[in-house]
Amino acid sequence: MTRKEILETAAACVCGQREEDYGSPEDNFKTIASLWDIYLQAAHTGSYIPILSPKDVAIMMALLKIARIASGKRTDSFVDLAGYAACGGEIGTGGNET
Repeated sequence: MTRKEILETAAACVCGQREEDYGSPEDNFKTIASLWDIYLQAAHTGSYIPILSPKDVAIMMALLKIARIASGKRTDSFVDLAGYAACGGEIGTGGNET
């Protein structure tokens, strides 16, 4: 895939049906952050202080995709990485242009 195809595919994913199916990335990532916090609290026997944000979720999901890219050659991981970067960027900037 070309870089344009990767970005266009990622845009179609994060700006289309997925948002209709799962809600806004910010709301979905907030739910994921809450669930990860609950898990981390239980896994660390009460010593974990919940701190994850929707932006953290976008970044950690991007890191997951980077790890997959390092150990494989599937194009969809690059598409997903671009999508998570776009969602994290929007959440991190509040959707404002710089």
